[in-house]
Amino acid sequence: MTETITLDELKARVKRLSSEAGRLKMDLHDLAEDLPNGWEKIMEVAQRTYQKYAELMAARQRLVKMEKAGG
Repeated sequence: MTETITLDELKARVKRLSSEAGRLKMDLHDLAEDLPNGWEKIMEVAQRTYQKYAELMAARQRLVKMEKAGG
């Protein structure tokens, strides 16, 4: 079941997810730069980053469909 959401709400969600994904990407980058320190966090940070980007891509696809359908 798909939740009912307005075009503006979805745009705000995409913006928020993009910000969160960018922050997680930087966390992963920082972790990689500091290796071997913190190596045990790699899987956790990578999984969170992967999940957030999956959410972002799904929201972006939904946004494109909504915009094509006229909101």
